[in-house]
Amino acid sequence: MDEVYAKVLEYRKKGMDGVLITAVEKRGEGPVEIGKKLFVGADGAFYGTVGGGALEHKAIETARELMKTRENKLVRYLLDEKDAEKKKLDYTNLPMKCGGMVALFYEFTGSRRHVYIFGAGHVSKALGRILKTLDFHLVVIDDRQEVLDEYPYADRLVESSFVDFLDDEGLKEDSFVVVCTPSHKHDYDVVDRIIEKGLDIRYLGMLCSAAKLRDYLVHLKQKFGEDVNLENFYAPVGLDTGGDSPEEIAISITAEMLAVANDKRGHLHMRKSKQSDS
Repeated sequence: MDEVYAKVLEYRKKGMDGVLITAVEKRGEGPVEIGKKLFVGADGAFYGTVGGGALEHKAIETARELMKTRENKLVRYLLDEKDAEKKKLDYTNLPMKCGGMVALFYEFTGSRRHVYIFGAGHVSKALGRILKTLDFHLVVIDDRQEVLDEYPYADRLVESSFVDFLDDEGLKEDSFVVVCTPSHKHDYDVVDRIIEKGLDIRYLGMLCSAAKLRDYLVHLKQKFGEDVNLENFYAPVGLDTGGDSPEEIAISITAEMLAVANDKRGHLHMRKSKQSDS
């Protein structure tokens, strides 16, 4: 069991998803005892056991499904596929002859969301400090090692040119991205490459002024055409909360990310208020 808990921590530190499965109830005969645990990682590896056989096979299959929805779930299994009467109840029947019942609790153990911040400057640091209180897995990319050395909040710091990181590693599906590099050119390069590669992310925010955005949109449509999909592109980034200090901007960006993550509508995004001014 110690190995199972150790693996949960190891995967969380790496920002890798997983599901911890615990046997929480048992009636009658069956191959597992209450308290037994199995951990299934997103890389396909698994550790521990909930009894083997058809039950464990089904448990691993269910865990992999739950990694997609990031949910917890309680499932009761009837270890007798022939018991038609109990099929009417809230049981999943398995091809076993034990005749007992086992309940497994599935606990998603990954981070709530993955966030990539391109740039490790003042706004990035203020944003990182907030995000680490919200169970985000935070990756910060910058080509200045001396700046990264002073960044205390990330789960992972990557010294790399911004575009090279996208080419070498890409981005986790459904992740959140904030672009706040030291120069407009790098900002444009990052957003361009994400669009070019067709990366499936939930949120792409760029720190910029309304004037900078106007210039970039001209460039963007010249390069990708008038029909370029900007549905998940938020620029200027953040909700229109006012304030221009790094901390106030970070709060604005975090609020917008949470609104998007939780599918909340009706908020005044900076991209709407500033684009309407132009």
